[in-house]
Order: sequence, then structure tokens, then C-alpha cells
Amino acid sequence: MSRIVERDLEALRELGLRMGGLAESILGKALDALIRRDRRLAEEVQHDDLAIDRLDVEIDETVLEVLALQAPVARDLRAVIGVKSLATDLERVGDLARNIAKSAARLADRPNVTVPAKLEQLGDESRRQLRLALDAFASVDTEAAHRVLAGDDLVDEHEDIVVRDALDELQRQPENSPQEVDFILIAKNLERVADHATNIAEEVVRIAESKNLKHAAKLGT
Repeated sequence: MSRIVERDLEALRELGLRMGGLAESILGKALDALIRRDRRLAEEVQHDDLAIDRLDVEIDETVLEVLALQAPVARDLRAVIGVKSLATDLERVGDLARNIAKSAARLADRPNVTVPAKLEQLGDESRRQLRLALDAFASVDTEAAHRVLAGDDLVDEHEDIVVRDALDELQRQPENSPQEVDFILIAKNLERVADHATNIAEEVVRIAESKNLKHAAKLGT
């Protein structure tokens, strides 16, 4: 790897990991707003997401510059494309955190219904998946990446439980239906956060081993 390419790749990785830190932060803030019934905190997420969008644009521009001027090949090229893929997933995590914050703001204005314990657990699991995926990306750790992939099924199972329980509550206490609908929306957004963590983990394997795991189970590859 030439010094110029190495320098540019390191700059790209730093941008990507800074974006990851912001995505983690606003996801945590959105979940804190939910648990605390804090409308002000929920509204902060809307503003914080703009910083993620700005980094996404900066990464786009840097990737184009590296591809045009350095023409990286093999693993270097996979690493450049990997940061671009990371940024795409993190931008969507920011959007999902914003969705959760919107639900949190609505819930703060409605009669208090206790946040289901399983939903809190789902929030912790999704945050943990994202953290592990980002750690794997930072160190190109394929073992950690595979742990992320293995943990996705548990997130899916817990999301299903939250949705089923909320639907049951809709029947038992229809007066609380707006709150239960928001619990369902939050659960689905958290499941999508974990999906993006899975995408990041798959990208780590692609960078390190040149293996494309996307849709591998469905395609039998």
C-alpha cells in the first residue's frame, strides 16, 4: 500500500468511525428520551442527525476523490468501498434513531404507559449489535463480525415478542392504542438498526476475506 493511499484510507476510516460514534450517540439519546419521557431530549435527536448527514456527504466526496486520484485496487479498493457502505448504513441508523425519537416525543405527551421491559431489552441488544459491528470495522475483526451476524436472530425474536405483546394490549386496553402503536414502531426501528449492524459486519468480512455474505443464506452461498 502506498503512503498516499494509506493516508487517505486512514482519513476515510476516521470519518466513518466518527460517524459511527454519532450514530451510537443519537440512538442512545433517542432511547433515553423514551425511558425518561423526555420530549426535549427527543427533539435534540432531530438536530443531532444533521451532523451524521454532513459526515455522510463528506465521506461521499472523499471516496470519489480517492477513487479518481489514487485508483486503489484489491483490498485497498474494498476498504474504500467498505467505508462508503458503512456511511450508508450509519446514515440510515441516524434516520431510525430520529424515528424512535419522534415516537418518544409523542409518548411523552400521552398518558403514561410503562415501556415494556422487552422493548428496553431490545433497545440494549440493538445498541450492543451496533457497538460490536463498529468495533469489528475499526479493527477489521472478522470474529467480532461473525458474532454480530450470529446475534441478529435474537434481535428478530425479541422484536416479534414486543409486537405480539403490543397487539395483545391493543385488544385488552384499546384506550392505550396510540402508545402501543408507538411501541410497535420503535421495535421495528430497533430491528432495522440491528439489520444495519449486520450489514456493517458483512462488510468487515468482505474487506478482510473478499467474501460477499449478502443474501448468503437465501442464495446458498
